[in-house]
Amino acid sequence: MTYRMPPEWAPHERTWMAWPGPNPTFTNDEELAEARAAWASVARAVSRFEPVTMVHGPGQGDSARALLGDGVELIERELDDAWMRDIGPTFVKDAQGRLAAVDWVFNGWGAQDWARWEHDSKIARHVADAAGVPVLSSALVNEGGAIHVDGEGTVLLTDTVQLGAGRNPEWTREQVEAEIHAKLGTTKAIWLPHGLTGDYGMYGTQGHVDIVAAFARPGTVLVHSQQDPAHPDYVRSKMYGEILRAQTDAQGRPLEVIDIPAPTVLKDEEGDWVDYSYINHYLCNGGVVLCAFDDPNDEVAAEIFRRLFPDRTVTLVDARPIFAGGGGIHCITQQQPAV
Repeated sequence: MTYRMPPEWAPHERTWMAWPGPNPTFTNDEELAEARAAWASVARAVSRFEPVTMVHGPGQGDSARALLGDGVELIERELDDAWMRDIGPTFVKDAQGRLAAVDWVFNGWGAQDWARWEHDSKIARHVADAAGVPVLSSALVNEGGAIHVDGEGTVLLTDTVQLGAGRNPEWTREQVEAEIHAKLGTTKAIWLPHGLTGDYGMYGTQGHVDIVAAFARPGTVLVHSQQDPAHPDYVRSKMYGEILRAQTDAQGRPLEVIDIPAPTVLKDEEGDWVDYSYINHYLCNGGVVLCAFDDPNDEVAAEIFRRLFPDRTVTLVDARPIFAGGGGIHCITQQQPAV
């Protein structure tokens, strides 16, 4: 049976998220409180447009309800971390429009020494069970933030994720593509060599594509554009744009590439290069939930997204506490397509 992953802009049944609990990503109570406030802000923003289900760990339901209010459904399951894009399933549809859920192998973003994944490796099946859909198991170590599709056969990937030594050291590029295509219904993979510089730090994913580039519609891809030569991503983002502009999609169309200027801030409080990116947004029914950084370019990015999605309401949410943990708004959300 053939399945296809719908693009993110297709209608959703709901959004799945996971509630932050005590773990190595949030090193103290203050960081955990900031993370919970940020996750709750995203959940409330999304819930204006579609239902949200929040998975929380045992004993964490009261903290979730206190910040989320009554408008978000809660489900209790064992959790290690809170990045639903990566630990949750990738929903796909068959030719009759019936849903299934791809369960990739999850190993803590390449078996990083700080990560725990005993429970998170099972979350995709828990979500699929709660959604009442069958599971399609994959032997590929992969995460939802490491793929982006246009819904018409094209998928974006990065060398340092799917081909990384911590994930799939025995797989060839051809084997990875074959498995991705089999599970997502895609026919053409466009590979970027790596991700943003800051994504290789302590809590980085080692190169997720959803912070670098994302389809806005078939034939059109948004790319992170660091415009300050002092940041190492200045060179990287120019290269990404050049690679993508030289590509055609699965339908043979030359890609239209739209540069999204990065925030102006270059380093965090610890002096490390930031990977702050507006690419890591989330499309929900009638809305765009966009990362904000208390930065002059927040409104620049918001205006670009308003032009790109004139029928959607753009909502800015401060994503700095999310990025401090290693990701952004896209990383903590996972869409379940409407049937």
